[in-house]
Amino acid sequence: MDWQAWFVLTLTASTLTILVALPRFAPDVVLMGALVVLTVTGVLAPEQALAGFANPGVITIAALFVVADAIRASGGVDYLVRSVLGEPGGHRRALLRLMVPVALVSGFVNNTPVVAALIPAVGQWAKRIGLRASDLMIPLSYASILGGTLTLIGTSTSLVVNGQYRALTNDPGFSLFDLAPLGLINAVAGIAFVVLLGPVLLRARRNPSETFADKRRFTFEVAVAADGPLPGRTIQQAGLRALRDIYLAEIERDGVVLTAVAPEEVLRAGDRLVFVGETEAIVDVLSMNGIVPAVGNVPTLEREYPQRVLMQAVVSTRCELLGRTIRGGRFRDRYGAAVLAVARNGEHVSGRLSSIELEQGDVLLLEGAPDAHSRLSASRDFILINKLDHKLPDHSRAARAWVVMAAMLTLAATGVTSMMNAALLAAGAMVVLRCTSVAEARRSLDLQVLVTVASSFALGAALEVTGAAAYLGERMVLAAGGDAWLLLLLTYLAVMVMTELITNTAAALLMLPVVLAVAASAGLNPEPFVLAVMMAASASFATPIGYQCNLMVYGPGGYRFSDFLRIGVPLNLVCCAVTVLVLPYLWPLTG
Repeated sequence: MDWQAWFVLTLTASTLTILVALPRFAPDVVLMGALVVLTVTGVLAPEQALAGFANPGVITIAALFVVADAIRASGGVDYLVRSVLGEPGGHRRALLRLMVPVALVSGFVNNTPVVAALIPAVGQWAKRIGLRASDLMIPLSYASILGGTLTLIGTSTSLVVNGQYRALTNDPGFSLFDLAPLGLINAVAGIAFVVLLGPVLLRARRNPSETFADKRRFTFEVAVAADGPLPGRTIQQAGLRALRDIYLAEIERDGVVLTAVAPEEVLRAGDRLVFVGETEAIVDVLSMNGIVPAVGNVPTLEREYPQRVLMQAVVSTRCELLGRTIRGGRFRDRYGAAVLAVARNGEHVSGRLSSIELEQGDVLLLEGAPDAHSRLSASRDFILINKLDHKLPDHSRAARAWVVMAAMLTLAATGVTSMMNAALLAAGAMVVLRCTSVAEARRSLDLQVLVTVASSFALGAALEVTGAAAYLGERMVLAAGGDAWLLLLLTYLAVMVMTELITNTAAALLMLPVVLAVAASAGLNPEPFVLAVMMAASASFATPIGYQCNLMVYGPGGYRFSDFLRIGVPLNLVCCAVTVLVLPYLWPLTG
C-alpha cells in the first residue's frame, strides 16, 4: 500500500475514535470534517468526495422523510396501530399485539417517525391495560427496527448501502422486496424472542410521568405581600432573578399565568410566584422582606390555564445543548420555555437545576406559552412525548396518505420507475393532496441524517480507491482461512459492533468496500455479504445510542443503559445466528 492508503486507514480510525470517545461532537460534523481532509490532501477529487450528496439513495431518503411524516401527520400510523391494540389481557399478548403491526408498518414507513408517533399512544395504552411504559417501550423500538429489515425502504441504511453497492460494482442492486425473506425470518425470530423472554428480561421502571407527578417535590409557591416593599419592583430589582439553587418559573396573577417570566416583569401585590429547584431553598426565599407563604391547597402547576402548556420532551442525539447546562445554553431564551424538572434513568435529577448538564435521553418537564410548543415541535433538539394541548391529527386524510404510499410501492416494485422517482412523486403527491403542508415537509427533512449519510460515502470511497479496503479484505480472508461461512460471520459481527458504537449508516458504508474486497479476494458471491451488512447495521438492539429509535424510548421508558444490554445483546446474537445460518440458503455464497 502507498502512503494514501495508510493515511486513509489512520483517518478512518481517528474518525471512529472521535465518534465513540467524544459523543458531544455530532456525527455529521465529524464525517464532514473527514470529507474536507480527504479533498484538501488530494486523496479524493472533489467530485468523488461529494458524490454522496448526489447519490440516489440519499435523495430517496430525503423524499421518504416527507412521505413518512405525511403518514404520521395525517394520523395514518396512529390510526392503524390503535385500531388493533385493543385489550390483550396479559403482558405477552400485549407485546404480540403491539410488535406485529408496528413491524409491518415499519417495513414501509421509516421507523423513526413511526416510533415518534406511537410513544404517547403506547404510554397511554400501557396505563390503560395495567402495564408500565417500561414493559412496552423497548419492544416498540425493537419491533420498528425488525420491521425495517422487511423491505429496501424500511430503513435508510439499506437504501444507501444498495445505492453505494450499485455505484461501486455497476450491479443493478436489490429490488424493493429482495430483503423480505431474510427480514421476515429475522422479524419472526426477534418478535418471538421478545414476547417469550421480554417479561423476564425487562425490569419494571418508573415512568417519567410518575416521576413528575408530584410537583410539590420540585416546586414551591410564595406570594407577594401587599404591605411589603416588592409591589412595583421588577423581578431583577427584587433580587429574584439570580438565586442560587432555584429560579422563578411562572407568576399566577388574577387567574392568569405568566410563563417564562422576564426579569423586567413588574411585581404586583398578591402575585403567586412558582419557584423550581431545590425545595429546601424555600427558607431563603421566605426570609426576603415582602415574601409570604402562598395560601391554597392546589398548586398552581396542578391547574389548567390557557396561557400555559406543560410538556415532556426527550433530549435527542442532535440537541445543540448536549453537555451544556440549562442556564449556559440559555434554554428559556432559545425555546421560550422553562425547564421545571429533569429525569434521567427514570429518576428525578436533584440539585441545582440550572447547573444540570443535559444528556441524550434525558426527559424534561417543560412549561411555556402555547407557541413554545410549536417551537419545540419544529426543533430537532427534542422529541415531544406528552403535551397538555395535544391535538389529534385529521384522520380523514389518513386513507389518501396510505393510497399514495401504496402507489409508490407499486411503481417501484413493478419496475415502472426507480425507487427514487417513485419516492419523489409520492412526496409531491402528499403535499398536493394536503396530507402535509410545504412547511411540514420542509421540517421533516432531517439534515443531520442526510449530511451524515452523504459524508460517510467519502470515507468509504477513499478506502476503495486507495486500496485500503482490499488490504483489509485480504487480512479478513486470511483470518478466516477462506471459509465462506466464517467470512459471513465475521462480516456480520464487525458491522454489528461498529453499529453499536457509531451511527449504523456510517458503519455500513465504511464496511461495504471492505466486504466487497473480501468477496472478490475469496472468489465469493458479494450479494449475501452486502445483505449481511444491511442486516447487521439495521438490527441494532444492544445500546440506546446504536439506533435512533432506541434513544427515543430511552427516556419515556425510564430505562437505564443496562436494560438495553440485558435484552439487546441476546437479541443481537439471535439475529446474527438467523442471518448467518439462513442467508446462504437464500443467496448462495459462491458463484
